[in-house]
Amino acid sequence: MEVVNDSVAMLSNYEVYSLLTDIQAGRGQKKPQKSQQNLATITYEVVKYLENTSCKDLSPEIITAFMKALEPFKLTKAEKLQILNNRPTTAVEIQLIVEESEERLAEDQIYLLLDVIQKHMPGETQGENGEVNGEEEMEDEEEIVNA
Repeated sequence: MEVVNDSVAMLSNYEVYSLLTDIQAGRGQKKPQKSQQNLATITYEVVKYLENTSCKDLSPEIITAFMKALEPFKLTKAEKLQILNNRPTTAVEIQLIVEESEERLAEDQIYLLLDVIQKHMPGETQGENGEVNGEEEMEDEEEIVNA
């Protein structure tokens, strides 16, 4: 993917990751010069952070299919971008992302949206503290239910 006009649209984490890795590799955009030490540091730190997120597992084809799957939900561009970047796994997270979600989405639509996210987004999700959500979270929920 190529950024056509970097001041016009919001970028997904995948697009930022692709752009910065291309810069680091010297493809397309100019690599930061020695005099731009801060830019080189920022580029390195952002790439290092994004490598630990699910955006590294995405591709333009996956994103296109995912965006088409989101069409029936009538979400705004910003909401779709937040869902793509944050990959919510709970109804509460969806409600935090989708403005006025109680009026716009029925409860079954929220769970359908979560199914679409799980189906189209590769890899496991990562929590705020860097831990991988998945089996550990399921085991915790089972312990609570069985208690």
